[in-house]
Amino acid sequence: MVEQTNELAPSKSLTASAQYREDLENFERHDGRAPYHLNFTEVKLLGITGVGFFLDAYDLFIINPVATMLQYRLYGGGHLPTNLEGFVKAGANIGSVIGQFAFGYAADSLGRKAVYGKELMLIILATILTITTPTGTLSPDASLIYLGMFRILLGVGVGGDYPMSASVTSDRANIRKRGTMLAYIFANQGWGSFAGSLVTIIVLLCYKSAMEVHGETSKVDGVWRIIIGISLVPAFGTLYQRLTLPESTRYLSAQKHRQRMEAEEAANEIDQLKKAQAAEEIKMTNVSEAKQDSSVSAGSRKSLENSSGENEKGDDVEEPEVLAKKSAHFREFIEYFSEWRHAKLLIGTCTCWFLLDIAFYGINLNQNVVLQQIGFDGSSGTPWNRLFKISTGGIIITALGFVPGYYVSVLTIELLGRKWIQVQGFLLAALFLGILAGCFETLSKVSFIVCFAFLQFFFNFGANTTTYCYPAEVFPTRFKATAHGISAAAGKCGAIISALAFNTLSKKIGTPACLWIFMGCCIAGAVFTFLLPEVKGRDADLILAEEIRVRREEKERAKQATN
Repeated sequence: MVEQTNELAPSKSLTASAQYREDLENFERHDGRAPYHLNFTEVKLLGITGVGFFLDAYDLFIINPVATMLQYRLYGGGHLPTNLEGFVKAGANIGSVIGQFAFGYAADSLGRKAVYGKELMLIILATILTITTPTGTLSPDASLIYLGMFRILLGVGVGGDYPMSASVTSDRANIRKRGTMLAYIFANQGWGSFAGSLVTIIVLLCYKSAMEVHGETSKVDGVWRIIIGISLVPAFGTLYQRLTLPESTRYLSAQKHRQRMEAEEAANEIDQLKKAQAAEEIKMTNVSEAKQDSSVSAGSRKSLENSSGENEKGDDVEEPEVLAKKSAHFREFIEYFSEWRHAKLLIGTCTCWFLLDIAFYGINLNQNVVLQQIGFDGSSGTPWNRLFKISTGGIIITALGFVPGYYVSVLTIELLGRKWIQVQGFLLAALFLGILAGCFETLSKVSFIVCFAFLQFFFNFGANTTTYCYPAEVFPTRFKATAHGISAAAGKCGAIISALAFNTLSKKIGTPACLWIFMGCCIAGAVFTFLLPEVKGRDADLILAEEIRVRREEKERAKQATN
């Protein structure tokens, strides 16, 4: 049924903010369904954007079993050199920092449509180059360096997907279900991790005869290449849809609103400049010359005002695609965040994500410690049996904590709010980290699995989901992708610290001491969350428009007071 529209045109007396609000309301309609109930268009959007996070988890966490396989291919079953192991595991996260900032800024500056899909092309290229690692030609150490370098390139693409998919989805989502849409996207991380473990098990089963019966351990070289290469299937499957996705209505509206406000401010500044110029000319010349100059100035002013008027009119007539390509300036970003009320939001999103990823990736990039405690570390048996045990342990960990936690967030995020979920997630993750740290040597296998499953659950029904959602909701469209990229990059810095430092630190001070550090990070994250507002139902674009309107009114009052 077609909805009846209001035939009356907006009143000329409406402010730009009010007109902007009416534009946004055209696509912020309530369909009467629960937020987690999606229509076909939303499902299609999630399919396009969610694959990036599927690949993110798949590529980031698949490196754990791959690193074990490389032990048998390159070092005869011995451990990888500590520094090179850390480099390989951290490579994707190092690249992510670059990709998150670069793609975030490009999305705000050039438009989502101009940039979206390019990060997936990088992921495809880097994946292909990764599986070409010449382990039979290069030395073992050189092979790891080769692999690590292209995993950095892979990370650039994976990192670029964070701000791109977040902004593309947030721009299109109805505000009342925006958080649910973002949580749905992020839940693909759980499926990516789960698929990585499942694919590893399946491929290993295919190679069981060669490795077990015939003793061809070197065949493991084919196993890890197939496992990584399979990620190309979903990547190629969604590349075309990303490259052809049209610009979002909200982004176009934000750009149009910015151009309108800039045109009005420019007209005011030109008018003031010409008045001052005319007054100066009167002082410096005789009366007749002053009259002539005044006439010329008036004509120039009228011409400029007409030009400005054409600009304003052009906002309504010009094609939306042209408006979307008008660049945003980095100066605007600096000016916006130079105010404490805006800066504290960026500090909050960056710090919370940084503290979370220290703990989250410290655990998940070093699952060998956990697998050892539950008896799935592959410390005994044939090479095939060891690899199979590690993969089985990985799928147990994912199934117990990852996937359930994500979907509880999906179902409750619009009910409980982001702030509540983030605070309780940080605090309960800290609780279970404290239990693991304090009872690390005394917990039974079952108790350890249960405790670790709860830890993973509250990571994902908590800060791991909401730190992704917050930057996409708390910042206005004009700066959203850049701010999201900076926040995500801060998080990945925490992940890099964990990946590089955990193995060395755990050997020096012990694993329980590292877990106490992670617990402290979670408590600090809960504290920094209070810098952030609740964003359920919050429209950052309307808040920005109102701030601009108030600022202009203050300027007008100040100008009138001086006159």
